[in-house]
Amino acid sequence: MAASSHAATIGLPFTRMVTIHWEAAGVPLTDMAKATGRFTDLMAKALARYGCNTAWVWTHENGAGKGGHCHLLAHVPANLVSYLTALQRGWLRRITGQPYRARVIRSKPIGGRLGMEVGIPDLHAVNLEAALAYLLKGADPEVAFQFGLKRLEPGGRIIGKRCGTSQNIGAKARRTQTSNCNHASK
Repeated sequence: MAASSHAATIGLPFTRMVTIHWEAAGVPLTDMAKATGRFTDLMAKALARYGCNTAWVWTHENGAGKGGHCHLLAHVPANLVSYLTALQRGWLRRITGQPYRARVIRSKPIGGRLGMEVGIPDLHAVNLEAALAYLLKGADPEVAFQFGLKRLEPGGRIIGKRCGTSQNIGAKARRTQTSNCNHASK
């Protein structure tokens, strides 16, 4: 939640929710974290070619009937969504070494409409809160209570990292930003 807030503070609010079903793509559970890292790296490099930065947060889940998958919230400027989504299937082929399989990736604007973060920021904030709550559904019950999360589900067995953020909104970046702000006010 702090990473999401920081993303908005630095001008990179989450605008897309991407779900990648790594198991359906042929990626074993042991390689899911590496595959997600490669995907976010390709996404960041593609956006950088257009002079854009991005920020993201992701979580891995697994379980009977749903298999190993990743939920990713990311900042993608509305004018680059078509460009980026056109590349995603190719990235999956590069990552998995296999042809793209139907329904492996699902990418939607948060709030259901491109540019909502600018056009209707209050509605975007409500939808972003719902998307974050969905990502956090595997939280510990005590933490969920602390943050007012209502939906809880087990996240299943994961090998490697369960969740992560881009460096620009991670804990170190947030501490540095806070420290810089405190220093500037002295």
